[in-house]
Amino acid sequence: MRLCILMSVALSASLSPSTAVADSSKIAFWDVQRKGANQQNAQHRPEWFVAAGEVGLDYVRILPDAWPAEGQDFLIGDADNFEAVSETDLSLLIEALDEAERNGSKVVLAMLSLPGARWRQLNNDQDDPRLWKDQRFHLQAFDFWRQLAEHLKAHPAVVAYNPLNEPHPDKAFGFDAPDEKFARWFKGIQDKPADLNQFNRELVKAIRSVDAHTPIILDGWFYASPRAFEYNRPVDDDKVLYAFHNPGPWQMTTYRVNQDRYAYPDRVPKSWNGPTESWTIEDLAREIQAVQEFSERYNVPANRIIASEFWYDRRIEGAAAYMADLIEIYNQRGWHWAFYAFRGTGAWTGLDYEIPPRQRMGWRYWQAIERGEDPESLKPRGPNPLWEVLRRQFGER
Repeated sequence: MRLCILMSVALSASLSPSTAVADSSKIAFWDVQRKGANQQNAQHRPEWFVAAGEVGLDYVRILPDAWPAEGQDFLIGDADNFEAVSETDLSLLIEALDEAERNGSKVVLAMLSLPGARWRQLNNDQDDPRLWKDQRFHLQAFDFWRQLAEHLKAHPAVVAYNPLNEPHPDKAFGFDAPDEKFARWFKGIQDKPADLNQFNRELVKAIRSVDAHTPIILDGWFYASPRAFEYNRPVDDDKVLYAFHNPGPWQMTTYRVNQDRYAYPDRVPKSWNGPTESWTIEDLAREIQAVQEFSERYNVPANRIIASEFWYDRRIEGAAAYMADLIEIYNQRGWHWAFYAFRGTGAWTGLDYEIPPRQRMGWRYWQAIERGEDPESLKPRGPNPLWEVLRRQFGER
């Protein structure tokens, strides 16, 4: 095991009493609506946190799985057989958390991989369904989060754990939508490895065995789809938030699929390759109606609901209108939210909203990419109508 007990004690002790967060303040952070952004970059960049602080983001949702790892899988070491959190990876994560705290941004830590569920992009572009078919990986996942929570529970930047981004045991068993066939299957897998609700309950218990106070954000069925919320079940823990992701339609918001066929609100697809129709903000709100019904059915208050990812590729017509309407819907309900994403690094710029909607990258940018150079300074970020929709939601510092 690469991480010994002495290292655990040393890292915990490195957080002095002056930097520790009062137990009550972590859930109190979520008692008022919070607005943030996602970060899913390939490395920790201190300047990113400076920029996030300047914009005034309440929090950032960090998905660090692509960061340079000591083993095959960041923090986990080996998703095929987890033993201990990597001390090298943990040090890098704590460095990033310290940077966030210095710049006034709180952090939600989300994982794309767990033992038995390696992130597709690190798994030869193949889904890894083992977590949902073998109870041994449940136990490894619980152990991983116990260890990680033990290290991070006192860090002042951390205001929530999001243990697994976009779980989809449904897909592992051949389901593409929460239809009648799925409903029948759902009834038959209760308390079995494929039961996501049971997994979430046990995962919360595991974290609470070492950390009684840090809020936990749970994603639901079908990649955290809002339309699948009728199958989500609440956990008996008053410090849990329930998350959903972009209501879509996916073929409209995704550039490589859209191909200029669709645009919000005038050309919204009625089916996968079918005709289009015009939408109003009320039509868009119906896409998240199951979330509202979940909240009402189980008496989950608005400040325990979070739209933790939403996006619309800036190169597609209607991006500003879509983002503005979603934000209005979330603000009206008092739900927390985080747009995807703030200042993504690398060559892909479709969800970098500071770059004007139809702006193309210049020849110097592509030459830098070809030479393997850092292209960040060549991205033409600046004021534009789409970025203004987001920027005005934050108190710039």
